[in-house]
Amino acid sequence: MTEFVLPLASAGDPADVGGKGASLGELSRAGVAVPPGFAVTTTAFRAAIDAIDPGGELRAQVEALPAADLGAIARVSAAVREKITAAPLPASLAAAITTAYAALGPAGADPDVAVRSSATMEDSSAASFAGLQDSYLGVAGAVAVLGHVRRCWASMYNDESVTYRRRLAMPEQSLGMAVVVQLMVRPRAAGVMFTRSPVTGDRSVVAIEGTWGLGSALVAGDVTPDSFVISKITGEITGRRVSAKDRIHSYVQNGHGVAVADTPADLRSAPCLADEEIRALAAIAGRVEAHYGVPQDIEWALLEEPLSPAVPPAAGSFGQPASPAPAASGTERIVLLQSRPETVWAARAAAPVAAPKARPADHVLALFGKPL
Repeated sequence: MTEFVLPLASAGDPADVGGKGASLGELSRAGVAVPPGFAVTTTAFRAAIDAIDPGGELRAQVEALPAADLGAIARVSAAVREKITAAPLPASLAAAITTAYAALGPAGADPDVAVRSSATMEDSSAASFAGLQDSYLGVAGAVAVLGHVRRCWASMYNDESVTYRRRLAMPEQSLGMAVVVQLMVRPRAAGVMFTRSPVTGDRSVVAIEGTWGLGSALVAGDVTPDSFVISKITGEITGRRVSAKDRIHSYVQNGHGVAVADTPADLRSAPCLADEEIRALAAIAGRVEAHYGVPQDIEWALLEEPLSPAVPPAAGSFGQPASPAPAASGTERIVLLQSRPETVWAARAAAPVAAPKARPADHVLALFGKPL
């Protein structure tokens, strides 16, 4: 579209669209369903930041912060966030985002969207920034979208994100924040899945966690999710735990955003996925892992109806089916919201606990500083 905005299907370079944007673009081009949208590029971020901080003094101040001085980090970060959220966007940048947003819905409509942070250093195997920047659901109207884009940019200066970067001694001047704007979906169930066991590191299984409604209930810790383990080799469901899911996050259209409520009694202890849906998710997870060549950490949503490329799904009652019985199964009702390299077991594989020793006893003796 412009240097400030890219269609999601064209988003490919993490330097331009961040880790999340690049991953969603890659998934889209690989034929995996993702909600339609666009990416506000890092060029847009730098244009806005340069207007706020033309000499780079604010960024230099952040880079000079000691990682251990949490009080200083909190003070400086808060000042930077305030400047970003309060500053108006350059006119050409605001126009580009407004035009791209309008194209997501029918003429004259204000479609509900998710506005999601996508930093240039997130979703890599070397460092995980998952959860350190902000995302927003159910945003409607051009003015609100512009404001939430600024809030996503500002979240790169959340205390936790700045502390993490200072511990890794990352240079601030080279960092960028893209923002992904996507049509909202209303899933019947949602969650995460890993293409290796997060507990044992076993690469022969897919581990799935899910809950009714939006996956934000799981991320927020409002529910203990259902858990399933599926063998990649046989397709057998080898592990199953159905939890009491007391709370449900539901998407309410027309700018109302996300509602949090008690889960209906008939759904609370019912599995959020049928067996055929579990296997369909595992099949997609296998495709995504094969595409990237490394184990993946994936966010998924299961819709009542297949996703239309032009119209956001609106079936169902805010993520609450009339009964636990599933709708017709199939991968066509599954959309992926994110896929990133799995980092925990990848880091363990890359960094041995100890250097090899000639004899087993040398490991013990080395603990006392007396190698033979």
